[in-house]
Amino acid sequence: MQLNDHIINPARRHDFVLLFDVQDGNPNGDPDAGNLPRVDPETMQGIATDVSLKRKVRDWVDATTGATEHHKIYVQNTGEALNTKHERAYTALGLKSTGSKQDRKDVDRARAWMCENFYDIRMFGAVMSTGVNCGQVRGPAQLTFARSIDPIVQLDLSITRVAVTRPEDARVVVAEGEGGVTTGKQTEMGRKAIVPYALYRSFGFFTPHFAAQTGVTREDLELFWTALVNMWDLDHSSSRGLQSCRGLYVFSHEHALGNAPAHTLLERVGVKRAPPRDGAERPARAFADYDVTLDLGAMPEGVTLTRIVG
Repeated sequence: MQLNDHIINPARRHDFVLLFDVQDGNPNGDPDAGNLPRVDPETMQGIATDVSLKRKVRDWVDATTGATEHHKIYVQNTGEALNTKHERAYTALGLKSTGSKQDRKDVDRARAWMCENFYDIRMFGAVMSTGVNCGQVRGPAQLTFARSIDPIVQLDLSITRVAVTRPEDARVVVAEGEGGVTTGKQTEMGRKAIVPYALYRSFGFFTPHFAAQTGVTREDLELFWTALVNMWDLDHSSSRGLQSCRGLYVFSHEHALGNAPAHTLLERVGVKRAPPRDGAERPARAFADYDVTLDLGAMPEGVTLTRIVG
């Protein structure tokens, strides 16, 4: 994916809008509600957490560049404790990780080592003061919760499977006459939660001040934009349904502190229901049921809009 020079410049501020949709899937289940798709209970708009989006970015980076230097992933399900990774920094630097009065300079050196070697720490930050102290990092790239454009319908569907879980359920003796009959369960029940269709919108921000502290490079920022577009194709599963990136609009500022307030730029990307083709109102079931509009008039001086997708 070819990106222009200013959009991968970590010395600039970037504000962006991310659009993605889901068809017949669960974009982000709520463990407090039986893994039903998350919703705002007052508006019934669907919600996907920033954590779920960052997880996809991490998985994409790990799959594409995780084997290379400086692109390891800190937060991942590998069975390795975080403090073990912290120990790695102290070992590499020849420092002691324990002590009643740990030297602040040693913590700062360990923090810098973690930033240099772990991509998601450089980009998203991390709290690493957990026992083996590597300090805390405030990451330059941040995302808001994603929210669906319209209210969603949470469908909780019953399913059956022919594989029985427990051995004792596979063979059951039913009293019938003197000898009895051996039989067993033929199926077991399960559930699957989905959204028939929803278009979600999330906002994001890249702060160059924090990027300078963590050592974000042009390569890092280019990889981030690439991940936001392509990570959905690495996250397919039977519960996810069909998820796709439908829009990525980046407002880049010439000034590191920004040339305009973020909200005034993000509001320029509008999403609304498209007029029905046959005049009959019906629920949205495809991206074609929405119109995405861009307000390109009187763009603030020093701000450039790049449409990566859309």
